[in-house]
Amino acid sequence: MKKIALLVLVLFCGTSNAQKKKKSTTNPIVAVIITKTENLTAEVIKPNFYIFRNENSIKKDTLLLKAFSSSITPTDCVIKKFVTKSTPLYYVSWTEKMNSETKLKKETIVVTNVQIWNPATKMQVFSNTQTSTNIKEQVFLDKNKTASETQERNRNEGYNFTLLPTGDFTLKNKAVESKYNLNTVTMKYELPQKSADVSKSSKKKKK
Repeated sequence: MKKIALLVLVLFCGTSNAQKKKKSTTNPIVAVIITKTENLTAEVIKPNFYIFRNENSIKKDTLLLKAFSSSITPTDCVIKKFVTKSTPLYYVSWTEKMNSETKLKKETIVVTNVQIWNPATKMQVFSNTQTSTNIKEQVFLDKNKTASETQERNRNEGYNFTLLPTGDFTLKNKAVESKYNLNTVTMKYELPQKSADVSKSSKKKKK
């Protein structure tokens, strides 16, 4: 009986230690605070990027901005509260940086993201993405590849976003600049109706 009791005790201790080891290897969920302003924080709980509204250290509201791959972390994040047409809104911007490199070519890609949210409805009312790519490439000058030079070029895609003090914003590239304001009926940013009418009439005149 003593031998049996001793064997049971040994098995119990072994099982208990194994459970403790399993628990210790479990990775806890880690929230990384990217930036904060007043009672708002932008946090990454991988793979998701959130905005939290906090009251007395308790997270009350949650807005999911984006899901990231494990290799990307948002940087240069900015959060602003503003009011336009009596509507409180949140402005959020951040950048994502990616590198791609081979023996002959290196690309640095910077993606600038802008989102505007209505905290009352938890709805996104606008988003914009602008991509800037810097390319450095070794180019051979002859068929035998005995001489080469490094060439550098930049490529831009999308629109440059500028938030105005009124709560309106502009989108601009090399060809066009447009100003948007909030439509309080649809709760979306749109081109003013007058601007749309003017652009239509100008097209008709050209015809």
